[in-house]
Amino acid sequence: MKNRTFLQRIIGAPYIFWAAVFIVVPLIIVVYYSFTDAAGSFTLDNMKNLSDYGQIFRDSILYSIAATAISLILAYPFAYVMSRKREKTQQIMMVLVMLPMWMSLLILTYSWMNILERQGIVNTFLSKIGLSPMTLIGTPGAVIFGMVYNYIPYMILPIYSVMSKIEPSVLEAAEDLGSGSASKLYRVILPLSMPGVVSGITMVFVPSVSTFYISQKLGDGKILLVGDIIERQIQGNYNYNSGAALSFVLMVLIILSLALMKLFAGEGDDSLYV
Repeated sequence: MKNRTFLQRIIGAPYIFWAAVFIVVPLIIVVYYSFTDAAGSFTLDNMKNLSDYGQIFRDSILYSIAATAISLILAYPFAYVMSRKREKTQQIMMVLVMLPMWMSLLILTYSWMNILERQGIVNTFLSKIGLSPMTLIGTPGAVIFGMVYNYIPYMILPIYSVMSKIEPSVLEAAEDLGSGSASKLYRVILPLSMPGVVSGITMVFVPSVSTFYISQKLGDGKILLVGDIIERQIQGNYNYNSGAALSFVLMVLIILSLALMKLFAGEGDDSLYV
């Protein structure tokens, strides 16, 4: 037993080192800059100044909630249909879902910016059929659409992973006991798939609330989210302390969201992180 424990420690050592260097140390640096000024002296001014960004925090959370809700509405039936198909069909659908993930988020977002712009494909088509061009770029809808498009695979995959483990015999048993389609959905499928749903919500909400490139390009600079302000403070103003304070608050919000999702999924449910 001692040898096995020692071997496990040796195997886990690279991960512990990686976590310490690339997770713990950056978090310590963020906390340090959040509570210091440019001279390195302790201060709470960075936190006090965050009240100026209350509206931006609210917008970021609302946009992320909207993108997460839309992703769930679209992904849940798709994942269910996908899980009920034959194995070969599932593999094809899986490739189609993962195909956008093989490309950079920057390329995908920039492509949609060209499609939705004033002279883009959508407005060109509208002009050809006699309709007036629409203002698509620089609207909340465009930003939310960009979030949904880029992050919906992270909603589909965990839900599909859980649903594919639901045995057909379980659904057949529910039908034999008199459950109709709606009853089978709410009493059998939804409870069994809830760990995947919670995992998908977490995996979409977290990157959405911290995004900045999507809002920059599809928002056309008219919509500012927390990620945009952090990027502007650090790269534009070289104000690392203010940027770190914003990052610290955002980090706390994300941790609270993860804790809430874990609580909602139920303690000890390892399938949350499928």
